[in-house]
Amino acid sequence: MNIRRATHDDYEAVVEMTSDIWAHRGGDYLPDIYHDWLEDEDDPETKTFLATIDGDAAGIVQARLLSPEEAWFQSLRVDPDYRRRGVARRLTEACFEWARDRDARVGRAIIFSWNVASLSMARAIGFEPVTEFRFAFSEPDRDASGPGEHAVSSDPTAAWRYWIRSDACEHLRGLGLAPEESWAMREITSADFDRFADESAVLVVEDPNGTVGTAYRSRTFDRRTDRGEEETVAEYGVGAWDDVDAARSLFAAMARDAATLEADRMRIAIPETARFVSDAAAAGAELDEEPDFVLGIDLTERSPMDR
Repeated sequence: MNIRRATHDDYEAVVEMTSDIWAHRGGDYLPDIYHDWLEDEDDPETKTFLATIDGDAAGIVQARLLSPEEAWFQSLRVDPDYRRRGVARRLTEACFEWARDRDARVGRAIIFSWNVASLSMARAIGFEPVTEFRFAFSEPDRDASGPGEHAVSSDPTAAWRYWIRSDACEHLRGLGLAPEESWAMREITSADFDRFADESAVLVVEDPNGTVGTAYRSRTFDRRTDRGEEETVAEYGVGAWDDVDAARSLFAAMARDAATLEADRMRIAIPETARFVSDAAAAGAELDEEPDFVLGIDLTERSPMDR
């Protein structure tokens, strides 16, 4: 087995390797994004590893630094013909070594909750469960409104103070969607809220007694729907609120914000708890069918595979 950097020339091999993955769920998205997803050769913060066996592509994974101490591992794939031959383990070892060389202290990944094989493999490699979240969806609406007693501001200091004391922050271990990378989570800091207020949006819901909810816009992106149509999505990195009325006001504020961008749809990551999920439903949001799991590993210690 050989582990090397993946290149654009590997595209056809990656397409063939992933052709049967998730066929019952519409197929793998990796071939559609491969050329845009692959890093430049001189990118010091991202590296995509390809495993080959006798010259055939056997597996692929990407590692990325989201902050000086946080590494993100994503899109691990193994050709069905080469499973149970240590491909995933070798690729993950390469990611760990690369991240440690760059002084990362923790590595994380998102795995779909239905992906039992990947969950089993991740735990065997040394990942531990961190948290779970679910996407909630709503339609942009310039005229959306919440309960009348709530006001909405964009004060990043109020947002940060509320966030670090919220049940959402505790459940998510301080993680929110990363603006630097799609489908990735990292620790959100007070400096992030300042930056979001300047560069995207911070939404703060207040009642006469103080702050009762907050969210930030992590990014806006274009995607192709299952019907082959292009749509613009405004994404909000996390949602935190006190109660159903605060959730209604926060979703209304996000709907207005997304409408100013002429987005077709908006989505927000919310904690996967009975309260937050049912609050979002009561606020009129659509909910993803299943949650997503975040797993992590302490890179400062030897992993089980090294012992």
